[in-house]
Amino acid sequence: MTNADEPNSPHYSTSRLAAITGYSVQQVRDLEHLGVLPPAARQPNGYRQFNTVHVTALRAYRRLAAAVGPVIARATMSEMPALPHDEAIARIVGLHTDLVHARNQTLAALRALESIVDESATEAAPAPEDSMSITELSAALGVRSSTLRFWEQEGLVTPERPHGLTARRYPPRAITEARIVVALRAGGYRIPAVRTVMETLQTMPGTKDAHEILRGRLGAIAKQSEALLLAGTDLVELLRQSTTENTQPDTG
Repeated sequence: MTNADEPNSPHYSTSRLAAITGYSVQQVRDLEHLGVLPPAARQPNGYRQFNTVHVTALRAYRRLAAAVGPVIARATMSEMPALPHDEAIARIVGLHTDLVHARNQTLAALRALESIVDESATEAAPAPEDSMSITELSAALGVRSSTLRFWEQEGLVTPERPHGLTARRYPPRAITEARIVVALRAGGYRIPAVRTVMETLQTMPGTKDAHEILRGRLGAIAKQSEALLLAGTDLVELLRQSTTENTQPDTG
């Protein structure tokens, strides 16, 4: 074992850094190449020599990837070192803002969904004459007619064409479907996830499944936010270390 491999050493070989951070040797090399890690020093024999800064960087990357995904995490960590300190801090804060926005969207979707449930419980049973045209429904929901047609193609909303007419009519059930789709889309769900919910609702009437999915999203956002808070601590420490290194007097 070399000095760089000793557990208490401030310097680490590639294999040692991989072992203590839970990454593979190839992942460490790749992340250095992508700029997630600061460039490693090179020993006289050409081997990489890492230090505690790299340990912090890998920990920050893992937490950041859990919070915002690996693509944004890589871009953030590779670009931050070149930013002025205030811009780098603002970059971190912006990630928190995105998660807050996602949570607010999901809460709004939940409120919309709950209002649908409340209306169903208190209003009289819908009658056939309560159906709407595509123009009326698009205006009521604040979406384009083309969006409603797309949702129909995706099997999310099922209008009727009475008496062989080409004009769509949306009966009460289809109106409720469209309102649920609006709520889920506002909550940040993509079409495949919305389709899964709507298929369940079409076979088992009610909004319980959609409600549980939105609640699950709130839980997922909370976990992402927690990971981002932890990553933020590491990122600020990296910025401080970078500032310290850049202000060291040149003794050469």
